[in-house]
Amino acid sequence: MNIYLIGFMGSGKSTIGKILSEKLNMKFVDLDKEIEKQEKMSIPEIFKEKGEKYFRNIEKNILEKISKKSNLIVSTGGGVGADIDNLEKMKKTGTVIWLDVSLDEVFKRCEKDEKRPLLDQPYYKIKKLYNERKNIYSKADITVKVDNKSPDEISNEIMGKLKWKYTQE
Repeated sequence: MNIYLIGFMGSGKSTIGKILSEKLNMKFVDLDKEIEKQEKMSIPEIFKEKGEKYFRNIEKNILEKISKKSNLIVSTGGGVGADIDNLEKMKKTGTVIWLDVSLDEVFKRCEKDEKRPLLDQPYYKIKKLYNERKNIYSKADITVKVDNKSPDEISNEIMGKLKWKYTQE
């Protein structure tokens, strides 16, 4: 079984994934880093040179490969968990945890980050994307609100919820 972290950009998926991998003694995989390794270019470069559709196909393919492995903590890109097919695949091969972050918090965390191609558009478009994605993210197995919490507080909350989930099954 794997643990998949989903959520909007800036929700802390990579940070929390690394902490959980240490606490649970599981291998950490960052889907975006795997894409960059395979494509030999950064995410913004892929978006710029090959487009979002190309990027989403690569994401799907790499998720397919990763989902065949087990005992992984997987940090997904913000769009992975917003695709219902991807979400179903993750749920079949592990536990999906939504790191629920407010849009205000996203802007606070990401305002100086140039590696976020989807933030390079008008606010109303970002808000629309955020709201669309939340509808799918909300289908995760576990939800953790992350605003105003430290990475340690978030990872401890996840550990508690995972323990509870597995004692109920």
